[in-house]
Parts: sequence; structure tokens; C-alpha cells
Amino acid sequence: MDNYSGIKVLLIGTGAIGSFYGGKLSQAGAAVSAVCRSDYNIVKEKGIRIKSINGDFDFKPDSVFKKASEYNDTADFLVVATKVLPDIDVVSIIRDAVKPSTSIVLLQNGINIEKEVTDAFPDNEIISALAFVCVSRVEYGLIDHQDYGRVVIGSFPSGVSGKVKLLEEMFKASGTPVETADDIISARWKKLLWNAPFNPVSVIGGGVSTKEMLADPLTESFIENIMKEVYALSVADGHPVDENLIKKNLEDTYKMVPYKTSMLLDFEAGRPMEVEAILGNAVRIADKYGVGVPYLKSIYALLDLINRKNISKNKE
Repeated sequence: MDNYSGIKVLLIGTGAIGSFYGGKLSQAGAAVSAVCRSDYNIVKEKGIRIKSINGDFDFKPDSVFKKASEYNDTADFLVVATKVLPDIDVVSIIRDAVKPSTSIVLLQNGINIEKEVTDAFPDNEIISALAFVCVSRVEYGLIDHQDYGRVVIGSFPSGVSGKVKLLEEMFKASGTPVETADDIISARWKKLLWNAPFNPVSVIGGGVSTKEMLADPLTESFIENIMKEVYALSVADGHPVDENLIKKNLEDTYKMVPYKTSMLLDFEAGRPMEVEAILGNAVRIADKYGVGVPYLKSIYALLDLINRKNISKNKE
């Protein structure tokens, strides 16, 4: 394994995704520090244990902070692995740690999620990153990696920079499957092809796993129709995905270990769900281009209602 000890990474968020991929960058030899919220005390004291199908490992960040402003170094990569939620102001969270040479990596779900960060930091390189992985946080300091693990990265809005290639090398050094994408927006549409149906249906369907969703022909047809709408949006947006990916996504999900989606885990825990990043933004893009998306609009309306009620109930 190559040694990347001279590379400094500041990780924002140690949920399932941040912990897993931050741990992988640490395995490659990078100096990874982390900004935590509710899990600060546990991560600072014990680090993070990752139970993985590919072999368990521990991730002990070099330093642990409550705020990015406490990080007194210059990060080569500032990796944002928070949920994309209306009440999480990423720009404010990271501002004090962004230096002129810092590349900001948005390792997050959703479509059209980069604008606020690119507007706030026009002189910094923005790298958009997508995780194709079944991973969840069992409890603070304990992550369960169940399947897959590929990450796709690219410069935003397009291209593959030297820093993107360096990040690719580090992931490869840790044994992480990684791809670079010249058109990272198209890659985001590819991921939304899966996220847009499976995440919401897992919640609206009453807490069903991927296997349970596809075991029912009516639900499988419903999921396929949502995917077709996402495909149409990718075409209208000028970043078309391969239409054959609809069939491939269904086939791959059949083979997947039965999995509770991240959105379902958030719902069950009473946490806000990424409704806007995954559905709301897609619906607004549809309105912009005049594309009919009745399935997406229906699940958006239902999930938004469920989300608001769930948040309200857990505030009481």
C-alpha cells in the first residue's frame, strides 16, 4: 500500500458513510481528522469500529473536533459526509476550515446539491462524490458494512482533475472500488435512478427491505416506472444515463443482501429524511424542463407529509 501520510483530510460527519470512507482514507495512510456532533465523546475516546463483509477494521481519527474552526491545519481535502437536509447549513459548518488550496468533496446523496457550496467558495475546487454501498450506523462508534462499497468521484461540474486522481489513488490503496467520472452530474442521475424509488418506497411501504419491495410484482412495476421518470429527467437535463441501467438496477437489487435503506433507518430513528435532495430537487428540475413525472410527484408529496409528521412527533 502506498503511503499518503502527507495528505491531510478533514472529515465532516461520522455517520455511516463518513465513517466508512474516512476510515478507508485513513487506511491508505492519509492524516484524517473528523468533526463530530452527537457522537463526539465516543469517537474522541474510542474511535470507530467498522464491521465489514470485507474484513473488520478500526478508524481512529488523528484529531476529533466539535467544530471545523477548531482545525488549525490546512486540509488538502475537506470531505462533507453529512445528510443533505434543509437545517444543515454546510457552508457555515465548513467555512472556517476552507483554505485556498482545499478541495471540497461532497460525499452526499441527491441531485443538484452542489450549488450552495460552489456559490460560497467559487475559488475552491469542488469534487462531487457518490457512494454505492450498503452501510449503516448501528450505534455511535459502530458501523455495519453489509454489501458493495464502490465510490464514484469527479470534478464539479465536469472533468477529472489532479486532485480527483489523487483521491482515486488513495481509495484504490485502501482496497476501495473507485471510478472517476468526467460527467459527475450524469453519475448523480445514475445513483438517483436507484435512490428515488427504493428509499421512499421503503418508508411509504411500511418499513420494507429491498427484497420485500421486489418480491411484490405491483411494487416492482411501480419502482420501474419511477426509474423511467428519472431517466427522462437525466435526458432533459443534458446528462443522460444509459436506459439499460433500469433493468440492471433491478437485477442487481434482487441479488443484494436484503437491506434497509438509509431513509428507512432515518425514519425509524425519528430523524429527518433527505426528501428534498432525493425527490424535491428532481421534481423542481422536472418543472423547469416541463417533464411529466406523476410517480415522482406522488411519492414526493406522500414522503414530505410523512417526514413532517415524523419530525413533529419526535420534537414533542
